[in-house]
Amino acid sequence: MAARPGGSVFFLTDYGLADEFAGVVRAAVFRHAPGVPMIDVTHGVPPFDVRAGALALARAVPHLGPGIVLAVVDPGVGTARRGVAVSVRSSSGCDGPHHFVGPDNGLLPWAVDALGGAEGAVSLPPPPGAGLGTTFDGRDVFAPAAARLWQGTPLSELGEGLDPGTLVRLAPPRCAVSRGALQAEVQWVDRFGNVQLAAGPDDATAAALGDELEVVATAVHRAQRVRAFAALGPGALGVVVDANGRLALVCDRRSAATVLRVQPGDVVTVRTAGPAGGSS
Repeated sequence: MAARPGGSVFFLTDYGLADEFAGVVRAAVFRHAPGVPMIDVTHGVPPFDVRAGALALARAVPHLGPGIVLAVVDPGVGTARRGVAVSVRSSSGCDGPHHFVGPDNGLLPWAVDALGGAEGAVSLPPPPGAGLGTTFDGRDVFAPAAARLWQGTPLSELGEGLDPGTLVRLAPPRCAVSRGALQAEVQWVDRFGNVQLAAGPDDATAAALGDELEVVATAVHRAQRVRAFAALGPGALGVVVDANGRLALVCDRRSAATVLRVQPGDVVTVRTAGPAGGSS
């Protein structure tokens, strides 16, 4: 399939900003494709946390516009894990990125799915031997591939074709719905302490949840469904539909994650409230 040239290169990693890694990869992309516009999505993915990176990508890609995603959260660098470039299904009609470049460790598929699914994929060859080691594929493999795609190089010219169905996939986030309750994995705690769940408003409807709720984490907490943080009183816990269309547990100008003592990967229960009393 011919690439759609142009747009931007959208760059996400767990590199942080204390070291030179993100800047060096940016420089490598510019070296191969002078003038390429690059947008940093984030370099604050927790180190080695492929799941957090995959969720961040899936949240971001519907809002990015045309271009190439270059994503690197790669604890398996230097091993037999594949480096890949993936094209988004052209029939999806999406206005977002049309190609993804990164490690084949589960980082990319959720974001590709969010744009309509994969149409094609290739396995990227290792970098030519340059005596610089094998631990910086962001610079040596993924940056050149992203640059070539941005310039209009067909995906098929970047490496050996592979079945997109063989891409490594992470286990889906946990969410279970029953009458009057739902159990959902904590997907993300943002810097304000808002707790995003692996559940959406349709799940709340299926569970027939009302406006007065209980959240069961390390303790049982009263909560109410609200539309805005400011609708909550001091210290109150709320359930909102967040900017990504997910259910989130929030407080007004306070960290809900601290109140609930939860972190990503924990599972909480949201249920219709019982009689008042006995909860915090």
